[in-house]
Amino acid sequence: MKKRYLGNQKQHRFSLFLFLLLLVLTACGNAASGSESANDTDTAVSPSASKAIQNKGSDTLVNIALAWAEAYREVDPSVSIAVTGGGSGTGIAALINGTVDIANASRAMKDSEIEEARANGIEPVEHVVAIDALAVILHPDNPVSQLTIPQLADIYTGRITNWKDVGGNDAPIVLLSRETNSGTHVYFLEEVVRRGEKDNEDIFAPQTLLMPSSVGITSELRRNPNAIGYDGLGYVDPAHEKVLAIAADADSPYVLPTVATASAEEYPLARNLYMYTAGEPQGAVAEYLTWILGPAGQEIVAKLGFVPLP
Repeated sequence: MKKRYLGNQKQHRFSLFLFLLLLVLTACGNAASGSESANDTDTAVSPSASKAIQNKGSDTLVNIALAWAEAYREVDPSVSIAVTGGGSGTGIAALINGTVDIANASRAMKDSEIEEARANGIEPVEHVVAIDALAVILHPDNPVSQLTIPQLADIYTGRITNWKDVGGNDAPIVLLSRETNSGTHVYFLEEVVRRGEKDNEDIFAPQTLLMPSSVGITSELRRNPNAIGYDGLGYVDPAHEKVLAIAADADSPYVLPTVATASAEEYPLARNLYMYTAGEPQGAVAEYLTWILGPAGQEIVAKLGFVPLP
């Protein structure tokens, strides 16, 4: 009985061994099959069939860039375009670091930024993609309707601090500006506060309230009748904000910011809007930029209240 029991035990062990061996072989076969299926999937979705473009930067440009990306999805569904804001400085820094395909900017790159990019082996290429008229805005109840650039410079440097000095009420002027990382802030500093003078070192008055976005400026301005701010024309709502006519100086005509006056170079605070690439664009990026500069892309510029290229 004992020998029979041991014999049966050996037989059971052998059967168990065969069973486990069969399981291992089956698992290996399935793994190989799964691997082949995964490889087949990777082959079916080739890199050329799905392209991603990283686009970051200017908050002035972000709404246009989002509209472009959405419309281009219908043109070429294989291209995925990720758009984020953060300011011109953020986009340019990402280009310098090689982490974006396209950097949006509401100002031209500085010489120091170009040198930094070249030190990283990146040659920035500038593309003008639209025109913007920078509007100076007030609360609707403010009686002031026009200012010269020298007056604006005196207001934003703190040399003029009361509205009565420029034809308004006897009330303190509340200064609103975009934050320093914004290309719009840099443009306003250079062209208004410093009057476009290269050797001028004037800065914003210390009491200037720096806002993180266009919405921040308009929200504060709508509740404060003594505030003054500035914003891209495409973000201005004339129903809630008063837009000023601006003159280059006291001897020049006062001009309201419109698509027509900016396009005709009559409005003194019209500026280019840019996209920057690392070197000449290639492949999907080149095709996308060509579409942006074409009729379909420029039609979107006009629809959003900005100025299409001539």
